[in-house]
Amino acid sequence: MGRGVLSTHHRRQHSRRPYLSPCVRLVYPFLMRASRLLSILTTLQAKGHVTAEALAAECEVSVRTIYRDVDALSAAGIPIYSVRGSSGGYRLLDGYRVRLNGLSSIEAEALFLVGLTRQAADLGMGAVAASARAKLLAALPETMRSGAMKARFHFDAPSWFAEPETLEHLPTIAHAVRNQNPIRMRYKSRKRDEERRIEPLGIVLKGGAWYLVAQVQDEVRSFRVSRIGPMTVLDERFEYPKAFDLEGYWRESIRRYEVDLHPNRAEIRLSPWGIDMMEELLPPYVRNGAVVSEGADARGWKQVSLSVGSMVHAAMEILRFGKDAEVVGPPELRAEMASVVGALAKIYTGDGR
Repeated sequence: MGRGVLSTHHRRQHSRRPYLSPCVRLVYPFLMRASRLLSILTTLQAKGHVTAEALAAECEVSVRTIYRDVDALSAAGIPIYSVRGSSGGYRLLDGYRVRLNGLSSIEAEALFLVGLTRQAADLGMGAVAASARAKLLAALPETMRSGAMKARFHFDAPSWFAEPETLEHLPTIAHAVRNQNPIRMRYKSRKRDEERRIEPLGIVLKGGAWYLVAQVQDEVRSFRVSRIGPMTVLDERFEYPKAFDLEGYWRESIRRYEVDLHPNRAEIRLSPWGIDMMEELLPPYVRNGAVVSEGADARGWKQVSLSVGSMVHAAMEILRFGKDAEVVGPPELRAEMASVVGALAKIYTGDGR
């Protein structure tokens, strides 16, 4: 390739580079190479045996560049040796350890996501988490670096039978959280659709759904990310509240939500099958607060006292037990159950048409 002639790929890459001062342009290639050399070292230490092609793909450079980098590492005294043949590649001398892990601050943030590949990608940190994973593995003892660790532990955060959410704004929101930038967004809740200005304090993954916790004037609120419409990250910074504890806030908000959602009490009777199915059919808050009678009747049915919401909501939950549940009280709930069951009977007997 002649001087001054760039390939289409290189022209594209060149056009995407941000402006760099002359001083930075001078040292930039050296910084990039230093980062690449460290990445090669940690990858070899983590995986043991890696081909030049795999290293080139991971570092996003040519195989020829990897050859030059490996030569430079060898010249610097790093005990790298090559393995010839169809399954050839590079290895570190047995027992050699890289003392420096080279974790950046953003890679440290990504450490807790190294087992949640999809969630790291949702946050726009997929590549960062992969890099952090390689460096973390390099720091572990040999017995912990085998594929058995990955093979025996798998995290599947989304809930059962749930469609993937639309999360186009999540990486931008995560960036705003890290940099303390306010956000102006359109948010559609169940009751209204309005524009808001918020100060993002944190992000929570709950049951496969992402939530943004933010300050709205003098109040801390939670917003489901999939309901956020058009948004803009403002070119300013806000002061993060020193006393705010994201984990504590979320734990208390869940407790408060569960209490508000189940303000009433119901008395029901359950068959032996119904008692066994409480764990499957009742929400944790309701199940954990339920009081089951010690004694049972001649058929084995027991009386259960539990927290419920509105009469309509309570009827829907109790109907999950089918014919293995009977509402004893309050009278309003028993009447609601009779109304729902009567309407269902008409539908299935054809009388309701």
